[in-house]
Amino acid sequence: MPRILDGNRVRDDIKSELKPRVAALVEGGRPPGLAVVLVGNHPASAIYVRNKIKTCHDLGIHSESITPPDTVTTAELLSIVEELNRREEIDGILVQLPLPPQVDTKRILLAVSPEKDVDGFHPFNVGALVAGLPAPRACTPAGIIELLQRSGIAIAGKRAVVVGRSDIVGKPAAMLLLHQHATVTICHSKTPDLPAVCREGDILVAAIGRAAMITGEYIKPGAAVVDVGTNHIANREQAARIFRNSPERMAAFDKKGSVLVGDVDPFDVVERAGAYSPVPGGVGPLTIAMLMVNTVAAAERRVLACRVC
Repeated sequence: MPRILDGNRVRDDIKSELKPRVAALVEGGRPPGLAVVLVGNHPASAIYVRNKIKTCHDLGIHSESITPPDTVTTAELLSIVEELNRREEIDGILVQLPLPPQVDTKRILLAVSPEKDVDGFHPFNVGALVAGLPAPRACTPAGIIELLQRSGIAIAGKRAVVVGRSDIVGKPAAMLLLHQHATVTICHSKTPDLPAVCREGDILVAAIGRAAMITGEYIKPGAAVVDVGTNHIANREQAARIFRNSPERMAAFDKKGSVLVGDVDPFDVVERAGAYSPVPGGVGPLTIAMLMVNTVAAAERRVLACRVC
C-alpha cells in the first residue's frame, strides 16, 4: 500500500507553528488582519470563505468579510479594494474568485497592493517567485511543497511532472519545484503522448481539472502523486464508473447526491503510486493554511518596516 500524504496533519502542524507568531504580533500592538471580498452568492465560494474566516478565528487573526452584490461593477469593486489597501489594520486582501462576468477580474487583482496580495497572484509577486525573491507565494502550490517536504518526499534531483498550466496552480507549482532543484516538465491536454510524459515523473502533480483523468497508465510505479483536483460529480453513472461501483462510495454518493473527486483515478493511484495525496484530505487543507502563513508573514513585514522607519 502507498503512503498517504496527509494534508490535515500538515495543516495542523503549520497552524501550531503560526500561533506563537500571531501571539507575538498581538503583544506588539495588534493581530494580523485579513479581508476577504466575496461577491454575490456562489455556494462553493461561500463555504470556502467561511472556512477561511473560521481558521482566522482559531489562530487569533482579525478577519473581515466584505460581500458586495453580484451586480457590483468593476469601478465599485476597485473602490472597495483601494479602501482596503489604505487600511493599516488590514495586512492581507483576498478577492474570492470567480467574479461575475461584468467585472474585469484582471483589473481587480492588479489593484490589490502587492504587499497585501496574500494569494500571490499579483505580477509583482509572480516575478518575485520567478526570481526566487521573498514574496507571498500562491497558496495551493506553496501547500504542495509543504506537503511533500513535511512528508519526507525528496524533491532535489527528482523528475517532477506537472499536469496543468494555470497561473494559479500549474505554473507556480512548477517554479517552486524548480527552486527545490527538481527537473520539471509542465504538460497539458495538448501534450503529445501525455501518459508517457507523466510516467517520467518521480513526482506527479495533477492539476488539470478533469475528474479521474490521470489513470494508471500515467503513473510511474512508486511515484509520489499529488492530486490537486476538486471536481464535484453529480452524475451517478459517472461516479459509479470512477469508483468501480464500490458499495461504500456509492452509498456516500446517494446520501449527498454528489461526490468530490480529484484529477487522479482513486483506485489506480493506490495500485501504482508509492505515495499519494487523497481527495479530500490532501492538498485542500493546505491552501487555507498557506493563506494564513502569507497573512502572518505580511503582518510581520509591516512590523519590521515600521521599526526601520
